[in-house]
Amino acid sequence: MGNQEFDLHIIGGGIIGLCAAVSLQARGVQVAILEADKIARGASYGNAGHIATEQVFPIADANILQHVPAMLLNPEGPLRIDWRYLPRLMPWAFKLLLNMRSEPFAQSHQALLALNSQSLQAWQDFADKWQLTSWIKVQGSLLTVEKNTSLYELKAHGHRLNDLGVNNELLSQSALLDLEPELKDNQLGALLFPETGHITNLEAMAQKLTDTFKELGGRIFENCRVLGAKVTADSITLTTANRQINAKKVMLAAGAHSKVLAKQLTGISVPLDTERGYHLMLPNEATRLTLPVSSMDRRFIMTPMETGLRLAGTVEYAGLEAPANMNRAQMLLKQAQAMIKTPLDSQNSTQWMGFRPSTADSLPIIDKCGSVLLNFGHQHLGLTQAVVSAEMITALYFGETPAIDPTSYRLNRFK
Repeated sequence: MGNQEFDLHIIGGGIIGLCAAVSLQARGVQVAILEADKIARGASYGNAGHIATEQVFPIADANILQHVPAMLLNPEGPLRIDWRYLPRLMPWAFKLLLNMRSEPFAQSHQALLALNSQSLQAWQDFADKWQLTSWIKVQGSLLTVEKNTSLYELKAHGHRLNDLGVNNELLSQSALLDLEPELKDNQLGALLFPETGHITNLEAMAQKLTDTFKELGGRIFENCRVLGAKVTADSITLTTANRQINAKKVMLAAGAHSKVLAKQLTGISVPLDTERGYHLMLPNEATRLTLPVSSMDRRFIMTPMETGLRLAGTVEYAGLEAPANMNRAQMLLKQAQAMIKTPLDSQNSTQWMGFRPSTADSLPIIDKCGSVLLNFGHQHLGLTQAVVSAEMITALYFGETPAIDPTSYRLNRFK
C-alpha cells in the first residue's frame, strides 16, 4: 500500500469513493481504496435508493422551523435529537441557522441545483459505460400529500420547481391512484417528477462497480480504517491500525467520518455533522409499488427494489457513537401502512441505521488542495450526486476545468 505502488489512496469505499475510483482508474491513475469496514456497506448500502434530482433546496430551510417543535414532541415523528448529544451539536446547528438567511440559502440552493441538474444524465451515461443499466430505473417518483393544507403547499412547491426547470406534474387523486393503485384514498394528490430515478439493487450495483474497479487494476483494502493523517512536504502519512502508509496523493471520501481527517489533512475544520437515517426492508413487498413514493406529511419514502420494499427516512441527531435506536426503523412500518390499502407483509423484515454527512450549508466539499482531494459531505444526496462528483474530482485531479463551476464546493468557504 506504499508510495511506489499507487498514485492515489482513496479513504472511504462508499458510493462516492467507488465512483471516483472507477473514473480515475479508467483514466490511468493507479488507485487504492482504504475502507474502514466493507465496500459500500454504510449509507451506500442503506440509503433510499432514490436518485433525487428534485431535491434542490438546502436542509437549512427556514420554512421547516415552524414544524420542528411538533416533530420533536412526536415520538414517532421524522425528527429526533438526543439531548445528551445537544452540546456537541450546537456549534453545527448554529451555523445551520445562519445559513437559513436569504443570501446563503439562495447560494446553497443554486449550487445544489447545479449539481442535481446534471446528476441523472451523469448516472445514465455512467451506467451505460459500466453495465449498470439493469439496476437503474428512470421512470420518475412521487411526492404525495394527505392533508388539504398540504395540498396547497404541494401545488406551490410544484410551481416553484417548474419555474426552476425541475420538471414536475401535479396529479389529481384519481390520476395518482390510477398510477399507484395500492395507495389509500387518503392520498389527495401528488407531484410526479419524471426526471428522477431509483436503484433497484444497491448491493448488486456496488458489487459490479467493485468488480469493474478491480478489473481495471485498482486495489481495495477492507477493514483498513485510517486513524490519522499527516501531510509533509513530499508525502502524506496515513496511520491505520496495522501499519503506516506513505501516500503520494489522497482523496478523502469517508462521509460522516471525514471531519477529523479533513482537519489533519488540510488544517480546516469543516462544520460537518451526521443525520442518522433508518430503513426497514420488507422482502415480501417488492411489487407493491412501481415508483418511489415520498410523503410530504410523513416525511419518509417507500422505494420498490428487487429485494423488497424499502421504507426509509427520519432524521436523528445523536452522533457517530450512540447505539442505533431501531424503534426509529420499526415506526416506518406504521407510517407506510397508513398509506397502503391492505396489510403490508413485514415477515423477515430487516432494519438498518446509517450516517448522512451533512455540512452546515448543505453542500459537499469537492476540491483539490495540493496533494489532497476532498469529496464528502453530500448530506441526503450522496447517491444522487456520486457520479457528477466523480466527474468533477477527476477533472480537478488532472488540472482540467470541471463541467460544473467548483467554486461553491471548495473547502476554503469554511476558513
